[in-house]
Amino acid sequence: MTMENTTQNNAGAVRPQGQGQPRPSFGQNRPPFQRRNDGRPGAGGRKGDDRRGPREKVRSEFDQKMIKIRRVARVVTGGRRFNFSVAIVIGNRKGKVGVGLGKANDTAAAIDKAVRDAKKNMITVPLTKSQSIPHEVTSKYSSARLIMIPAKGRGVIAGSSARIVIELAGIQDVTAKILSGSKNKLNIAQAAIVALSSFKKGNVVAPAKIEAEKAPVK
Repeated sequence: MTMENTTQNNAGAVRPQGQGQPRPSFGQNRPPFQRRNDGRPGAGGRKGDDRRGPREKVRSEFDQKMIKIRRVARVVTGGRRFNFSVAIVIGNRKGKVGVGLGKANDTAAAIDKAVRDAKKNMITVPLTKSQSIPHEVTSKYSSARLIMIPAKGRGVIAGSSARIVIELAGIQDVTAKILSGSKNKLNIAQAAIVALSSFKKGNVVAPAKIEAEKAPVK
């Protein structure tokens, strides 16, 4: 083999002319992989991988309490189908309150429906400066009858689901008494809603004005 047919590399090895340098191994002389960092969910990793940690659940402005839950059956061809019925009271403790009813195949879906129904039927109660009701009121819903009386300095005196409605509405210093023999919590809660919805914004009188009217004229 003559010198014209051979070439010598930097290391001194002799290779036949025409074969050139050896092929680089896989990944050699390639630019390094750069992860995305554009602030999008999953940036810097695999698709859907959120490196910023778990997201905080946004808390609703309304508190909720379940007043009634029961399983109902519907007779169809071939047997019976069971659903759940849920009654819920929601309120922001600042004058807004509502009662909702929901039915579904499972309790979670029934609760969601009840909350949506309560938001649709929500009322705003015009409260006095002492966070109480302006005057005595009597209400009736189905077989439930209820009376509410303002009671200064006595707190909330009520029972059954009427107390839940009053507390979630943010009302203080009030006495509620159930006049009927009905034990249906949903009807009692609806009777409390009827009583609170009877107050109009123009009928609310400030306590200072009431005391001034009661004071003897000199």
